[in-house]
Amino acid sequence: MAEGPNGPPPESWVAMMNQPQGPALSLFLQRLLRRSDLTGEEQQAILCLTGTEHQYRPHEDIVRPGERVESACLIAKGLVARYDQRLDGRRQITSFYIAGDMCDLHSVVAPKASWSITAISDARIIRVSHHQLGKLCVDDPGLALAFWRDCTVDASIFAKWVGNLGRKSAKERIAHLFCEMGLRMEAAGLGTRQAFELRATQEQLGEATGLTAVHVNRTLQEIRTQGLVAVDRGHIQIPDWNALAATAEFDPSYLILEGAAKRILS
Repeated sequence: MAEGPNGPPPESWVAMMNQPQGPALSLFLQRLLRRSDLTGEEQQAILCLTGTEHQYRPHEDIVRPGERVESACLIAKGLVARYDQRLDGRRQITSFYIAGDMCDLHSVVAPKASWSITAISDARIIRVSHHQLGKLCVDDPGLALAFWRDCTVDASIFAKWVGNLGRKSAKERIAHLFCEMGLRMEAAGLGTRQAFELRATQEQLGEATGLTAVHVNRTLQEIRTQGLVAVDRGHIQIPDWNALAATAEFDPSYLILEGAAKRILS
């Protein structure tokens, strides 16, 4: 029997071992369908994947640097982040992940982690074996291309975050982050672009935007005063989406949400 990160898994984990994970897989399928045209058989293949369920508390690592993994992590519930950490303990968060994201799908072909994945909020993770995902790619090129596109979205987000860190002001960085997360939550059916949940602390927002917690606090006060954003215990309200997007110079094209690409294989 597989063990959890802190010893033997609790009974609630054992009951879910190697079982179909319907709701989480449905969210993952919808994410794929936003960018890829899949046949009925291909969609069913995704929904028939099985996995093991694990619960994580806030600040608990899911994947650690140097770890060689044999499964990819599908987020069923909660907020998760990828981060890099310096020897002095300082961290840089490079992406947030929400329910329906398979946050390390690329580990199927690169199983040794050079980064960490951690729970920001209470999180429920489905570990789907590389063997299953790899077999789908070999058996069905259409699914392989869908997975490729999904990984491309992650790479596009990484590139955008680098640009934001290098060239944007604190206000623009935080505004851009809220715009991105609002649009992603809306696309996933987890809220709307103007009202969603983001249970990250000010320190974690700083780690995602290259700012200190004090600087984040000052910036949040500024955009609140301007009526751009209201933040209340992890609940984000954006009264004027267009104004916030203009402040951030937010162009959503990097999220690749224009619709499913045409099939290039019959």
